[in-house]
Amino acid sequence: MSRIAVVPGSFDPVTLGHLDVIQRAATVFEEVHVVVVHNPDKHALLPISRRVELIEQAVSATGIRGNVRVASWSVGLLVDYCTDVGAKVIVKGIRSQADVTYETPMAIVNRNLARVETMFMLPDPSHAHVSSSLVRQVAGLGGDVSPYVPRVVYEYLQGDTDTSIE
Repeated sequence: MSRIAVVPGSFDPVTLGHLDVIQRAATVFEEVHVVVVHNPDKHALLPISRRVELIEQAVSATGIRGNVRVASWSVGLLVDYCTDVGAKVIVKGIRSQADVTYETPMAIVNRNLARVETMFMLPDPSHAHVSSSLVRQVAGLGGDVSPYVPRVVYEYLQGDTDTSIE
């Protein structure tokens, strides 16, 4: 049984749905690594270093167990990170059938490459409709994203929605 899990994502920005999955993973695994990964297919709002800081602050503010570590990874495959830290499980939040369709091939490849299993976790239904891209769009148009993001993210976005692009 794996005692270490990795919860990867772009987290641009981290949402309450992400925190829900992180918190529940922290109750299942002895150690959880939240890994901010660079996705070259996405147009980033926040620099990776800022995303890491915001996740750390949100995890701390919500009282999630102390077994959560936040890191970034941009060199090589995610399973390389998993191997480096001894993780045998990747935890992915799944909101819809589209997410399952997208994530399944990656889960199979990760298992084949490094014997790292993927565990799909459903978010709380109150967060199932929220994505980082939706938050970016609403925030960019001046809408209220406070119901969808941790307070620290909301405050950051209120002060600086035009951050540099990676």
